[in-house]
Amino acid sequence: MNIQAIAVGRLKPGIERDHAARYFDRSLALGRSQGLPVLDLIELPESRTRRAPDRHAEEAAAILARVPNDAAVIVFDERGRADLASEAIAGRIGRWRDEGRSTLAMVIGGPDGLHDSVRSRADLILAFGAATLPHGLVRVLVFEQMYRTLTILAGHPYHRGEA
Repeated sequence: MNIQAIAVGRLKPGIERDHAARYFDRSLALGRSQGLPVLDLIELPESRTRRAPDRHAEEAAAILARVPNDAAVIVFDERGRADLASEAIAGRIGRWRDEGRSTLAMVIGGPDGLHDSVRSRADLILAFGAATLPHGLVRVLVFEQMYRTLTILAGHPYHRGEA
């Protein structure tokens, strides 16, 4: 199973980009040992369309064009589930890997959120709570959870949560 992180927008130089890169690099190294050999970051430009519905549709088309048909898709959206523990997320990803899904696509929308067509393609929609978070911080959290998932699947001591 390959892993794609598909994100609308680019992170500017600074602490968020540094932290995201740290967890991305850790995930890449650990993923190879867990049957997840490829981790790609696909940064899509934010649409320049003025009207939100048109902007969302353009970004959705760009996102969905990058997702393979048989991919398992996790979408990070403020309306998603905030009640899944890291162990449950890791369990789902491990099952998708074991079922032979070719790709895990983790989708992070732009500052204006995601189009319904992207949410409807998702196998799982997650939120990091009810609060609105900065776009860059969400990317750090997504990459940290990816690393945490891989450590759980590997039985690594990084994750010390209750099973």
